Amino acid sequence: MIFDDTRCELGEGPLWHPLRQQLFWFDILGKRLHTKGQHWDFDDHVSAAGWIDHDTLIVASSRALMTFDIITVDTEHLCDLEADNPVTRSNDGRADPQGGFWIGTMGMDAEMGAGTIYRYYRGELRVLFADLQITNAICFAPSEQTAYFTDTNTQMIMAIDLDPDGWPTGDPRIHIDLRGTDFRPDGAVADEAGNLFSAQWGVGRIAVYDPNGTLIEAFDLPAIQSSCPAFGGQTLYCTSAAVGRDGPDDGKTFAIQTRYTGQTEHQVILL
Repeated sequence: MIFDDTRCELGEGPLWHPLRQQLFWFDILGKRLHTKGQHWDFDDHVSAAGWIDHDTLIVASSRALMTFDIITVDTEHLCDLEADNPVTRSNDGRADPQGGFWIGTMGMDAEMGAGTIYRYYRGELRVLFADLQITNAICFAPSEQTAYFTDTNTQMIMAIDLDPDGWPTGDPRIHIDLRGTDFRPDGAVADEAGNLFSAQWGVGRIAVYDPNGTLIEAFDLPAIQSSCPAFGGQTLYCTSAAVGRDGPDDGKTFAIQTRYTGQTEHQVILL
């Protein structure tokens, strides 16, 4: 089950690159991007990525969105991301079916109302949802017509309709309601059948919900602070966090062979 035993203080943002057949993930507090057997250090907190081409990622930091060349290690600034706000950093993010990139921010200490979810699309960064606390669970249904997200402390995963260009339309609605339970939704991913896989912080599990939001099953992890899942084919990966913990598997990255098949991660189209 352990895919990589590197201990991340705050593992996040796993991305299975479909062209490279390679998993990337972040240690936000360590300011590092990881792949198996290698890592890259950044000056700022980094948390999420999407793939642009075989060797190029879009990476979200606490100050900007940038491109990152895996081979040359060159970066190129795309746009500021709350660069003038020392309180916040980036958190969960994922590419959408139309080639945009959704990215959430949050307070360094999870300050109330400090979080925002943005969409970067063909050179434009636009606010989608504001006044949040802990932005998470950004993922997309295979129909390409629905996006999901959460403010973790609300314990509700929301669904929002998308127009043909991938912009939200209408009002968010509750898709999965975990209020009154011990389950706090962190990162999430949807498979090719529309099932949603929710990493749940503090209980060490990934819960699987059908397209109607009904629980199917759950996978237990040996790290309590499970943070974000990603699919590579039928393999379900998940990061975790060691911050505040001293268990032997805290902060490691896991792989579970499943009967489900993930969607191919969408390509980010810059222009």
